[in-house]
Amino acid sequence: MTDANRAQLNILDLVPIAEGGAAAEAIEQTVDLAQHAEQWGYGRYWMAEHHNFRGVASSSTAVLIGHVANHTTTIRVGAGGIMLPNHAPYVVAEQFGTLATMHPGRIDLGLGRAPGTDPATARALRRNEAAAMNFGAEVRELMGYLGDPDPAAAVRAIPGEGTNVPIWILGSSHGGAQVAAALGLPYSFASHFAPAALMSALEVYRRGFQPSPLTGGLDAAHTMAGANVMVADTQAEAERQFTSVLERFRSIVTNRRSGLLPPADATPDELLASWSPAERAAVAEMTRVSFVGTPEQVREDLEVFTKATGVDEVIVTCGAFDPEIRKRSLELLADVWS
Repeated sequence: MTDANRAQLNILDLVPIAEGGAAAEAIEQTVDLAQHAEQWGYGRYWMAEHHNFRGVASSSTAVLIGHVANHTTTIRVGAGGIMLPNHAPYVVAEQFGTLATMHPGRIDLGLGRAPGTDPATARALRRNEAAAMNFGAEVRELMGYLGDPDPAAAVRAIPGEGTNVPIWILGSSHGGAQVAAALGLPYSFASHFAPAALMSALEVYRRGFQPSPLTGGLDAAHTMAGANVMVADTQAEAERQFTSVLERFRSIVTNRRSGLLPPADATPDELLASWSPAERAAVAEMTRVSFVGTPEQVREDLEVFTKATGVDEVIVTCGAFDPEIRKRSLELLADVWS
């Protein structure tokens, strides 16, 4: 990619539940945000699989994707992502094949191999750790179910076969980059919460990329990276709203996994300074790829980011406590980016 403004802008919605709020409210807000994102020109609207996190309502990701797709008309809706070792590839093929049959040309399937939860919940999911260790083979199996129909196959995904649902590999390390490169699939890096290996993983992917002979593969490498954003009319207001994001990450670091909290009566630096050194360091690192400020400032920062990384697309997540402020932030970003 040669021009930062050519990077496609997408949204990752974690379907946040406000502290003291309800999952039903979070899902209604997600539908509303997706409808507006479609009007504003965002390319993709993805939701991620998380479990046993009382601040997140996206555990049944495929169901939510269908719900959002039912209430929109053009934007691509997908998973960012499905944690494949939590599921049989055949079941995922049937689910996303059904979604693609109902919404042709609009469904994306991002795949990761992390549990998306804590060890106890992973056991409750009957997670297959052997599948996690053999992630590439699991992805290849899934691609086979979604690829061209084979009447001689003993197991066929119906609906599913022939839909060729676009598959992305998601990751925060070199492992996912290697799988994506070997299978000729697009690669999305989770720099919105784990930025440490961003540049090296993109290099591993691009250097190792092999055009895929499999249906659904690519002829050339294609990349995306995640970022936290908070856009407001003033720098001070953007920073104030961003304190909700910092608190959210702190709840992950401390394993409290609370609902989304209202903004603090402090600047981000003041808030961080009030925490323990370990909490402060962990949250600062996790949120390093965050763009907070006025529309013009965030646009400039995103341009620098896309130029430095060379990514073809950016997927942003906005953790504002108030859903109306969340919408306004993403609207301002879409306006200034276009």
